Amino acid sequence: RRILPLVRRLSKERQWVARYEDLRSLMGAWRFLHRWLAIVLLLVVGFIVGPLTGVLQPAADFGILLEPLIAIAVAVILFEGGLSLNFAQVRNTSLAVRRLITWGAAMAFVLTTLAAHFVAGLSWQSAAVLGAILIVTGPTVIMPLLRHARLTSAPASLLRWEAILADPLGALLAMLVFEFLLVANQAASAGHLALSVAGALLWTAIGGYGLARAIASAFVHGRVPEYLKAPLLLTAVVGTYAISDLILGESGLLTVTVLGVTLANTRMASLAELRRFKEMMTVLLVSTVFIVLTASLQISDLRALDTRAFWFLLCLLFVIRPLSVLASTLGSGVALRERALVAWVAPRGVVAVAMAGLFGSGLEDQGIADGALIMPLTFAVVVVTVVIHGFSIRPLAAALGVGGSGAQGVLIVGASPWSAALAAALHELDVAVVIADRNGYRLRHARNAEIAVFYGEILSEVAEHQIDLNQYELLVAATDNYDYNALVCTNFGPEFGRSNVHEIGSGEAVQANQSRAITLGGRPLLASLGGFDELNARIAQGWKFHCTQLTEDFTVEQFDEAASPDRAIVAMLRKKKLVFAGSRALEYDEGDVVISFTPPEGAPENRVTERTA
Repeated sequence: RRILPLVRRLSKERQWVARYEDLRSLMGAWRFLHRWLAIVLLLVVGFIVGPLTGVLQPAADFGILLEPLIAIAVAVILFEGGLSLNFAQVRNTSLAVRRLITWGAAMAFVLTTLAAHFVAGLSWQSAAVLGAILIVTGPTVIMPLLRHARLTSAPASLLRWEAILADPLGALLAMLVFEFLLVANQAASAGHLALSVAGALLWTAIGGYGLARAIASAFVHGRVPEYLKAPLLLTAVVGTYAISDLILGESGLLTVTVLGVTLANTRMASLAELRRFKEMMTVLLVSTVFIVLTASLQISDLRALDTRAFWFLLCLLFVIRPLSVLASTLGSGVALRERALVAWVAPRGVVAVAMAGLFGSGLEDQGIADGALIMPLTFAVVVVTVVIHGFSIRPLAAALGVGGSGAQGVLIVGASPWSAALAAALHELDVAVVIADRNGYRLRHARNAEIAVFYGEILSEVAEHQIDLNQYELLVAATDNYDYNALVCTNFGPEFGRSNVHEIGSGEAVQANQSRAITLGGRPLLASLGGFDELNARIAQGWKFHCTQLTEDFTVEQFDEAASPDRAIVAMLRKKKLVFAGSRALEYDEGDVVISFTPPEGAPENRVTERTA
């Protein structure tokens, strides 16, 4: 809707360079699509290079290596998801999580199986396998949605834990259903199946939990050099997955998840670096797997989808998911509006597609013809759920009052009169803001202004558990210790993005110590006004933060003329996107809200409604 009119306008006027604003809007639309629909774009690319053009034919190009490569990629993805889950994060919703991945998953399995048989028209065998596959949600889809929607802790924790834990359980359930079908078709014995299940569970405990403890002990006691930790961990993931799969097919997904969750709950100093390495690998693997699996589809498979598939999707979205979540979490202590949001959001991802390709072909090999429909049906579920839930989660969260409103949140480290005044100005603009400090007495200014505070060390593990970082995308380090400010920005840079972490007094710090590496610290904020002491001295002299809306009646030129020559532009709010001033001056325009730090009687003329902190 945003791109096509711009393309038409540019094509008509043929002014590709001169129309800078149109090009900038076009790029903004592309970034919007890239952020929201990355997985859909990957699916489209896979469809183009696969079924549409035939450029990529995975079965012929990779041969017998295709399935093991996809399986290993899914194992690494699940391990990385487990590595991000700490039990302290789920203590407030643990009962709801247990019910969601047990009773909720069981209800979803039964209801989806019934819908697949009676609505989609699948045989009972294919319907049961599809029902097991679709109880999973995609962690590779859920995590970006949570970062964008900035939900409150309860629904965010529920969706995060369900996405990670339901994936291996769904894979294991699909595998058990498939193995049961083999027994029913006399392709395997019941005794062999029972022995395999027992052996797989035993290896999950030994290879998952035991190996994680051994690795943590070796890392903590320095038995493994730093440069070998990531390769050793990757080898451990692939090895435990392979051994578990030899015992019982697809049980390796559960083993590597246990391995990741156990490591996440150990105290290792190098865990953050390892997690970042796994995140980068996961991005590459997810992109590759989605394209390859989509390219494996055949046009004939997609043509087999009819109106029954449409009604099946409606049942899945509006009946099965809400009913299973609301019923299983009843009486769990989670508010109804939070449960309602969880009941709606359930995008499927790479694990569902991978399992559909694996078990669908297996059913075909057993003579069950409609097993070929499992892959295109799952493909349709992934596309529909990613698009619908991706676009609706934030408006629905805002409507239910569990997040999703306002601009990006700001985490301010360092309490002082200046930081409290800045937080008050941001709060007036409906920006989520919290001030963190190790000194409880310094937090009194923020408490008096009714600003959310965190009393403690922001770099501690306690802060990681008590502050929901999904609500914040910007950071301002504003303590009186410039080296500590640089440390905070360096620590949170990978989490927030290097361009979204700022520090006061960085100019003075660099002058005092020219040897600081460019990889340390964040972007300078108000460097021309000095550091901690100078900024707070100006607050004592009567300087204030002013939030000015630029309109047709109060233009940029009038704003600049009315302001004091000593004023400093701190930030700009444009369509709920907050941008702090850095080394370059901000370019604000009509419709923007400019946040300025001005001396007494230095505010712009009150031709617009101003909020003064």
